[in-house]
Amino acid sequence: MTAYSVLVPFLPRRPEQLLPYAALVEWTAARRLWQGQAMLIEPFQGFASAAGAGFRVPTGVGVTLMALRHPYEAAHQVRSLALATGEPVVAGFGPGGRQFQESVLSRPYASPLTASREYLTIVRGLLEQGAVDFDGEYFSCHGAMPPAIHPRVDLGLGVLRAGMARLAGEVADVGITWLTPAGYLRDVILPALREGASRAGRQTPRLTAMVPLALAGPDRDPEKLVLASNAAHMQAPHYIDMLKKAGIELAGDASVADAKSMLHGKAFLYGGLEEIRAELDAYREIGVDEVILNLTGVYNLYGPQAAMADLRKLLAAAA
Repeated sequence: MTAYSVLVPFLPRRPEQLLPYAALVEWTAARRLWQGQAMLIEPFQGFASAAGAGFRVPTGVGVTLMALRHPYEAAHQVRSLALATGEPVVAGFGPGGRQFQESVLSRPYASPLTASREYLTIVRGLLEQGAVDFDGEYFSCHGAMPPAIHPRVDLGLGVLRAGMARLAGEVADVGITWLTPAGYLRDVILPALREGASRAGRQTPRLTAMVPLALAGPDRDPEKLVLASNAAHMQAPHYIDMLKKAGIELAGDASVADAKSMLHGKAFLYGGLEEIRAELDAYREIGVDEVILNLTGVYNLYGPQAAMADLRKLLAAAA
């Protein structure tokens, strides 16, 4: 059965801004509170702060960028969050775009797949065996972590295209997608996940989809909502390539025409409550395990109360 979760639809500047969303997860059928990489309040610290305020809920970080921390530090942060919340954590990692890699590392990963494999190998070794002795092309670690009993931690990879999906099938517990239409998940991502898992002789990882959406309203412009939610991604080469493979051609200029293409291709869902519920059912029918409701566009254009109202309606309908 597909679970529904909540994405924090903005970049918090103070940790208390997370509390209404943590409360929503605690008091509704939502499974987990998610946040992507943030350059203001760091996600691991923000979630730990919410736990300190009394809202200890399952959390997901999807995805934090590998170039920002060594895998030992990543394992330490993940385990610290599980200990602080007392709840399960999904820790998603990804290499990020080439421009970001170059800005942080001086040059991009020649092979993001190899870098991602090495990263998860070290993090998993530290969390599950307590020690690693590993030399890689991009990441190495020879060390141990002190033992600790903690809630379940699942490791995820950010997945946009078939190559990373096959790798996730081999080494991850969860494949985490962003801006990926249900049909593309069915035709490209899920078969690649299964292929990778079969090659490694392991169970197919769960699939989690972050889905940008908005409920229709008389004052709402769907094209503006698309751009308020995803304009930056719609100009990034790796997203443009993924969307092209999904049958959505973008000029890459964050124009109204590109926004219309996103709506037509179901990369952004817009409509009445019943219409949205039917569109979300498509993710359930193809086998997506967790759908993360992304109301960033609503938040950016209409404010926090409108985003929270949409989330409550969507979660009630899903339940």
